[in-house]
Amino acid sequence: MNISSTIILLLWILPGFTAGQASDVLDQKPVKVAAERIEFYFPLLEEKRIGIVANQTSLVGNAHLVDTLFISGFEVLKVFGPEHGFRGNASDGEKVDDGRDPKTGLPVISLYGSHRKPTADDLKGLDLVIFDIQDVGTRFYTYISTMTYVMEACAENDIPVMILDRPNPNGNFVDGPVLDTAFSSFVGLHPVPVVHGMTVGEYAQMVNGEGWLKNGIQCELTVIPVENYDHTMLYDLPVAPSPNLPNMTAIYLYPSLCFFEGTIISVGRGTDLPFQVIGHPDFAYGSFAFTPGSIPGVSVHPPYEGETCFGQSLQGYSELVLKERRLHLDLLISYYDYFKDKEPFFKPYFTKLAGSEQLQKQIESGMTEGEIRATWQTELEKFMAIRAKYLLYN
Repeated sequence: MNISSTIILLLWILPGFTAGQASDVLDQKPVKVAAERIEFYFPLLEEKRIGIVANQTSLVGNAHLVDTLFISGFEVLKVFGPEHGFRGNASDGEKVDDGRDPKTGLPVISLYGSHRKPTADDLKGLDLVIFDIQDVGTRFYTYISTMTYVMEACAENDIPVMILDRPNPNGNFVDGPVLDTAFSSFVGLHPVPVVHGMTVGEYAQMVNGEGWLKNGIQCELTVIPVENYDHTMLYDLPVAPSPNLPNMTAIYLYPSLCFFEGTIISVGRGTDLPFQVIGHPDFAYGSFAFTPGSIPGVSVHPPYEGETCFGQSLQGYSELVLKERRLHLDLLISYYDYFKDKEPFFKPYFTKLAGSEQLQKQIESGMTEGEIRATWQTELEKFMAIRAKYLLYN
C-alpha cells in the first residue's frame, strides 16, 4: 500500500522572544489554534463523511468543533470520545460507554470503554477522521495513546486522518527517562521521555515516520498547524483538559507529580487541589492536611477517601518547575526516604508510569536526583535527534 503522508505547512513570522525584553512580549501575536484556522481545512472537508475524535477542549472560539462543522453544513456522522468522555465529564479511570450526544444526536463511540482502538465497524462509512484534543505533553497522558490507536485503525482501513493541532503547555522542555518498549501500555506506548516537548501534530508525524504503528503501517496524515506558536512559549489552556487538571498549576506540576500515582502517596484526587497537594494518612512530613472525598465527574472513591492526609501544598512549586524547565524527583525521593516501611511504597503501576524498572531501583538504592538524571542523558540525546525531524514550531 503506497500511502503518502501530507503535511500542510504554513509560512508565518514567529515573533522573537528573549526573557526580560518586554517589547517582545508586547509584540507577541495571539496564538490561533488549528481548529480556528477554518480557511485552511474547511476546503478539505467538502463532500467528506466525517468522524471526529474530540472532547470538551475541541473548541473553535467559544463553539465546539462538532457544532461548528454541523452549522457549516459538513456531514459529520459520528464522534469518538477519549478517556473522560466526549464532553469530558467522566471521572479518572472511569469506563465510558457508547452513547448518543444529546445536543447533536450523533452516535458517540467510546475509546475508553469496551475497546480503545476503533474497529472496522466503528469506521465504516467514513471518508476522513479528524483528531482535535488538547494534550498536556506527557507520555502518560492517554490522549496521545488514543490518537495512536486511531491512526493505526484508520491506516488499516484506508481512511485519512487530519490532526487539528494545539499548543503544548509543557512543550518548552524535554526530560525524563525514555520508555523501554517492554513496558509499553496505554499510559506509555512509545520510546519517548516523560516530557516529550511536542504538540499532538508533531507527535503524530513522529509515530507515523518512525514506523511505530502496528507492523510499521503508514497513516495518510494531514496536520493543520497552530499559528504564532513556538516551543519557547507558555500557553494557558482556555479549558481544563481533564477533571483532575483544573488549572495551570496542576498542569505544570503533573509531569513530576504523576509518579506518585504509582506509590502510596495521594496527589489530592478527591479534593479541590488535585496534583497540587501530596500527603498520606500516616505522614508527619509537612503541615498541610486534606481529606479526599468522592466528587462526581472528577474522582469517585479516590485513594484514602474520608481519611485525613498530611503532607504539603505545592501551590508555589510550579514556579520552580517553570523556571528550571525540568522534571523534579526531589519530592519523590524525600517521601520514599521518610517512610520506615519501604516495602509497600511503590505499587506495580509505578513501572508503567516510569517506563521501566530502572527508576524504582535507583530510588531504592539511594541514588541522588543528579545521579539518576545522568542515566537518562544518552537516551534523551537519541530521542532529541528523532524529535527534531518532526518539529513544526522551531
